[in-house]
Amino acid sequence: MSVPAAPTPADAAPPGQPRKAAAAAWIGSALEYYDFFIYGSAAALIFPQVFFDESDPATATLLSLATFGVAYAARPVGALFLGHVGDRLGRKKIMVFTLMLMGVSTFLIGCLPTRDQVGTLAPTLLVLCRVLQGISAAGEQASANSMTLEHAPPHRRGFFTSFTLSGTQGGQLLATLVFLPVAALPEEHLLSWGWRVPFWMSVAVAVVGFVIRRKLDETPAFVAQRAAGEGVVKMPLAVLARDHWADVLRVVAAALIASVSTIFTVWALAYATSDAVGMSRTAMLWVGALANVVALGAIPLWAMLSDRVGRRPVFLIGAAGSAGAMFLYLWSISTGSYALTFLLGIVAFGIVYSAANGVWPAFYGEMFSTRVRLSGVAIGTQIGFAVAGFAVTFAARIAGPGGDDWFAVALFTAALCVPPVVAALTARETHRVPTEELGERTAREPAPRETVDA
Repeated sequence: MSVPAAPTPADAAPPGQPRKAAAAAWIGSALEYYDFFIYGSAAALIFPQVFFDESDPATATLLSLATFGVAYAARPVGALFLGHVGDRLGRKKIMVFTLMLMGVSTFLIGCLPTRDQVGTLAPTLLVLCRVLQGISAAGEQASANSMTLEHAPPHRRGFFTSFTLSGTQGGQLLATLVFLPVAALPEEHLLSWGWRVPFWMSVAVAVVGFVIRRKLDETPAFVAQRAAGEGVVKMPLAVLARDHWADVLRVVAAALIASVSTIFTVWALAYATSDAVGMSRTAMLWVGALANVVALGAIPLWAMLSDRVGRRPVFLIGAAGSAGAMFLYLWSISTGSYALTFLLGIVAFGIVYSAANGVWPAFYGEMFSTRVRLSGVAIGTQIGFAVAGFAVTFAARIAGPGGDDWFAVALFTAALCVPPVVAALTARETHRVPTEELGERTAREPAPRETVDA
């Protein structure tokens, strides 16, 4: 008489729990990244005039875009701490904490005094709040990705984890839609109180997100690991450095693909609405909104394809395709044609970039075992995202004194797509590997002193 095989963590999940985890990741990411992306819109359109010296508009814009990158610089620091805590204490605690931190820091930005009121203290406080946003974002996606991956059925991990990124796109869409009426306000009202309203709305964001996430169960994989007597890793960073260093470096390189998003969202918006081109703020915000609507549909479709053909080929389509698509999009802006800009913006960001964006949550997460998954994904992505965040500042420099050398910026963005392509080509294909075996084929078991009994 045969003995039934022990259930895997995914099989042991309560009915409906994978969908609940995916929904919580989607909604939480949408709410949190609403906060994060309204800062990007404000940095391109408002902050140069509110927090920096208006006598030199080019320098004011450059400094404003640099504050956008500050959060990305803070992300690796947040990843070290939040990744460690998440692999020790669980994914749920990090998901709740990051949401609350983002909500508070974003609300405070809306309350800041301007440069005219307090001088250089204003941009200093702005940078401090931006650092808190970056620390929050460092743990958000990694914890949500780990939560959905470890709840998902093994053969549908790509689809379920993609909800984290479609939630991010939803947050970006919401931020854009909120900024549309704000950007249409008369200049006097826009610069005095109008820009503050989207930031104040983060209070509601934090409350709704907390209610949703506090009801979510811890992942079956994490619970099963402790219940089986394996314990949890006491020092995830030591295990990563010893057993997973190659995959951490691979994730760092692959995460540079986020440069496409920051260039599209921030630099292209500033370029299109500058004196060099003179396109309407409202129209360019609509480009981002429509591209994100398309991305909401494209991301799960690309993810479902990756469940059938593998993570690597889909990611490669997005990474290599984005390099070429950015040339077409920035060229369309340079022509001043709204029709071309809308069409190519939707193709570049809504469709092509979504291939890499939709598959990376599963692609990166499957490189690591449950013991160190949150740490590995958080540290690897946040170092790569830090470079991507400052890509906006570099682009502003590369664009020249007039800020209109779009070809140089497109070339720069394409160059940043090369490391992700190389990373994908050298990665293992994992879409058919059972969940409990992920990250275990090349990693040694941690020594007894590195674990703490459950």
